This record gives sequence, C-alpha cells and structure tokens, in this order.
Amino acid sequence: MFVTTGQAGTALGCSIPTVKKLLATGVVPGVREQGRQVFPLAALQKLQARPVADLAVFGTAEVAVLRSDAPQRVDEADREWIGFGIGLDEAQLLAALSGWWRCDPARVAAGGVLPVTVAGFVVAVLTGLAEWESDGTVGTTGRYRFTKARLAGYLTDLTAPANAADPADPEDARLAGLLLGTRLASVSGGPIAYVPTTTTATTADEGEQA
Repeated sequence: MFVTTGQAGTALGCSIPTVKKLLATGVVPGVREQGRQVFPLAALQKLQARPVADLAVFGTAEVAVLRSDAPQRVDEADREWIGFGIGLDEAQLLAALSGWWRCDPARVAAGGVLPVTVAGFVVAVLTGLAEWESDGTVGTTGRYRFTKARLAGYLTDLTAPANAADPADPEDARLAGLLLGTRLASVSGGPIAYVPTTTTATTADEGEQA
C-alpha cells in the first residue's frame, strides 16, 4: 500500500519538496514511480515511530546540526559531491559533509558531534571537529571545512537504522548509535543550525544546503 508524497509530508510535518528530498537520498526503501512518486505506507509508519534525539546526553548547551540535501555533483578540487545519499561511498560522504559550510566553527566544535539530517531525520554523524580551515572570506559569509572530521556513522535504510560504517573509535560508534535514525528538529536559514540540548520538538522542515 502506498500514499502520495503530499500525504507523507502531512504525516511527517514537512513539505512535499522535503519529502522528495528525503526519497532522493535513497534511505526510504520501496519507493515506486506510478506516474508520480509514491511513498510506502509501511515505511511511513516506521518513520512516524522514530524517536526524538535525546541531546541532553551530550552535556553541552547546544549541538550544531548539518541540514543536508540529496547528493549533488560539484566541480571542486577536494570533493565530487555535496549532500547525502546512499549511493556515495564513505570517502565521498565524508568529503561531501565535512565542508564548506557557513557557520561559526568554534561553536560547531564545542558540541563535539555534528548530526547530519535530511527532512528532520539523522542520517549521518560526524565527529573530530576540533580543527578547521577557512575559505578566507571575512565575516558571516565565510565558509569552513573541518579538516580532521570523521564519519562516525551513516545509515542506508531509515526504516531499520543501522550504522553502515565501522568506526574504529568506540566513542564514535556510541555517538552514532545514539543519533542515527532519530528525529532532530532544527530551524535555520542556512545549512548549519544550532539546537539547544533541551529541544523537544519532533518535526521541522529542512532548509538550504550551502
């Protein structure tokens, strides 16, 4: 049984374009094209039941969140892609997700972890954020890349979240286990949002990607 992307958006609390963006990442199995894209009802019900991320366990005032898009090819020296998609390998994902973002890098690093969300669901987790480089732009339009970032985890099926990575650091594995597949609401006019660890909202539409 299937529902329309509009019905799925209503159920998940997001717009039709956001639902389509989620489907374009490949994390929802069983999607079909029947003249239009349709969303498997069983998958939708599993997504509705996903728990909210418990950010209080991180012991910081806030956690930065990277609000990603579906993968897009780019012509850049240090990466082929930006965005998240299950068709990218781990090296491509790490390069795609670790920069260049408009953000306050010290503020991102202070949280110790960078959840990556699509449509308000955590699909990947970055750690190793203590070092970064700037694109040289002064002011709030400057972009930064986290040079020692690690891909602590990512998933390929949002309906049955499991870490597709095999992190060497047990703490990375623990953090990924806490976050992958959870719902994490955020609001931002750019790719990076800063979410208080006391946040309890369950849904939020996704914004732009740098």
